[in-house]
Amino acid sequence: MSEITVPSSPAAVRAADRPVFLVTEEHHPENGTLLGFWLYLMSDCLVFACLFAMYGVLGRSYAAGPSGADLFDLPLVAVNTALLLLSSITYGFAMLEMLKKRKGGTLLWLAVTGLLGAGFIGIELYEFAHLLHQGAGPQRSAFLSSFFTLVGTHGLHVTFGIIWLITLMIQVGKHGLIAENKRRLFCLSMFWHFLDVVWIGVFTFVYLMGSLR
Repeated sequence: MSEITVPSSPAAVRAADRPVFLVTEEHHPENGTLLGFWLYLMSDCLVFACLFAMYGVLGRSYAAGPSGADLFDLPLVAVNTALLLLSSITYGFAMLEMLKKRKGGTLLWLAVTGLLGAGFIGIELYEFAHLLHQGAGPQRSAFLSSFFTLVGTHGLHVTFGIIWLITLMIQVGKHGLIAENKRRLFCLSMFWHFLDVVWIGVFTFVYLMGSLR
C-alpha cells in the first residue's frame, strides 16, 4: 500500500497553498552614499552662507584699524585663485582617466591636483602670517575676525580635501579602480568643485569688493 502524507494542521495547508514571491531587486548602497554626501554639501552651504552673512555685517567694522584696501595683496590672491581653479581642472582630468579605467593616469592627475591644492594652502598661510606680522590679527577688529573666520574655514576644508585625496591615492594604488574607490573619487570631486565655487565667492565678495572700500 502507498502511504499518503497528510498535513499536520490547517495552518500547514494554508502555508503550502500560499504563493512564493522572489524579490529580484538589487540594493544600491552607492546611491545612499551619494545622497548622504549631497546632504552634507547642503549643510556645508548653510555654514558658508552664515559666514558670508557674518562678514557682510562686520566687514566694515574696522575699529579705527586697517581695511581690506590697506591689507589685501590682490595679485597674490589672484595667483592663489588660479591655483585652486587649475586644481579643479586637473581633478576633472583625473575623473576622465578613471572613466577610461587608467589607473596610472588617474593617480598622476590626482597628484597634480594635490600639489596645486598644497600651493594654495601655502600661499594662504603666507598671507595670514604677513597679516599677523603687521598686527592685523583676528583680535584687531570685527572686520579681521570675520575675515579670518571665513577664509580660514575655507582653508581648513581644502586641507581636509588634500588629506582625503592622499588617502584615496593610497587606496587606488593598493586596490585599483574598484567600484568603491570610484564612488569615493566622485564624492571628493563634488567636494573639491564645491570649494572652488565657495572660493570664487570669497575672492569676489571679500577681496575684490574689500579692496574697493
